[in-house]
Amino acid sequence: MRIEFLGGVGTVTGSKYLLEHDGRRLLVDCGLFQGLKQLRLRNWEPLPIKASDIDAVLLTHAHIDHSGFVPRLVKLGFKGPVFCSGATRDLCELLLPDSGRLQEEEADFANRHGHSKHKPALPLYTQEEASAALKRFEAIPFDEEQSPWPGWSWRLKRAGHILGAASVHISWTGGSILFSGDLGRSDDLVMRPPESPEQADYVVVESTYGDRLHRDVDALMVLADVVNRTAARGGVVVIPSFAVGRAQTLLHCIHLLKQARRIPDMPVYLNSPMAADATRIFRHHLDEHRLSAEQCAAMSKHVTIVNTVEESKRLNTLTFPSIIVSASGMATGGRVLHHLKAYAPEARNTILFAGFQAAGTRGATLVGGSESVKIHGAYVPVRAEVANLDTFSAHADREQLLAWLGGLRAPKRVFVTHGEPVAADALRLAIEERHGWPVTVPEYLESRKL
Repeated sequence: MRIEFLGGVGTVTGSKYLLEHDGRRLLVDCGLFQGLKQLRLRNWEPLPIKASDIDAVLLTHAHIDHSGFVPRLVKLGFKGPVFCSGATRDLCELLLPDSGRLQEEEADFANRHGHSKHKPALPLYTQEEASAALKRFEAIPFDEEQSPWPGWSWRLKRAGHILGAASVHISWTGGSILFSGDLGRSDDLVMRPPESPEQADYVVVESTYGDRLHRDVDALMVLADVVNRTAARGGVVVIPSFAVGRAQTLLHCIHLLKQARRIPDMPVYLNSPMAADATRIFRHHLDEHRLSAEQCAAMSKHVTIVNTVEESKRLNTLTFPSIIVSASGMATGGRVLHHLKAYAPEARNTILFAGFQAAGTRGATLVGGSESVKIHGAYVPVRAEVANLDTFSAHADREQLLAWLGGLRAPKRVFVTHGEPVAADALRLAIEERHGWPVTVPEYLESRKL
């Protein structure tokens, strides 16, 4: 078996791991690079292998940094199946066409306003191409061994994090490897904790929060504080949010706070039709999270779902305390950019992030304290309060990652991936000190024989 790290190394985006054995090639995860321009350009670079030579793709979960390259791969000639959990398939049916639509809109905007160096600017793939790629998706159940080819087998186990998220255990004649995927938290407000790992010779583990611990604070109290002080100023709270997972957690928490009268009964707008659809999917997968069907319904009962562009534009003229939840979570694109242009210049408002912000994203720029942020080719002044509730992160922290790994007997080697360089190296050191196992932080395009 040979593994090649085609993404998700040196960064938290672009996850792609190519396994080759006995004439078969499997791509574990197929994500888009996001954030820094030099990373985003990799989405346009040719892969070190022909897409048509890849036999199958196996996804750990639906987030775009793990699934968003699938339509591009199909466009490049991939003709195999895309295996994933049922909920991952359901969510990808929302996320991938939306990703294509956003890329089309951004290319069109760039062409109309002339702020792209490319003439014309083109989308990586279109909404139609993303929808066509979904025909290759095949849902497989958790905890059942799949044997698609002689000498190969794999099994999915629940990883928490978001609906459908899985850790993947892959066996071949003579060995095995475990991919953590993105691991959720044992104390997540909505998702159930990750299941214990299955023993393997090699482990590939994420390190998004490998250098830090989640603060031991009451997430509801912190959210209430931000909302209350913004409302007291007569301002608007704009929350850039991932449409899948984070938006639902935020709506659930806002509902709880209103119900307990801990925040004013102010209007809440969900400006993400995809997030609204994802909320409905929560009701179809009750076994994967902590909420009842009634709680799933309640989280959006008094929320205004914004569907049309005209409705979205009207949100930019609010003159009373309100909460706007809109994608994307790192402010890399989508409708939230227009809300940032409208509300970031005013000191009475708050821009509230709710999780990890990758290097090079607008979210990271804002959380880092920048006095301006570039949106649609122009700089927007930032006078609004900027806050980041990392207590809402859906990623395991360093101790939770170490505890999950502690369920294993000593593997031959651990590969630490999906983290910024400092976080990945911090987790490497922690694993070596805690468990005494050999650990490697692989480089981009590094190849290893297992």
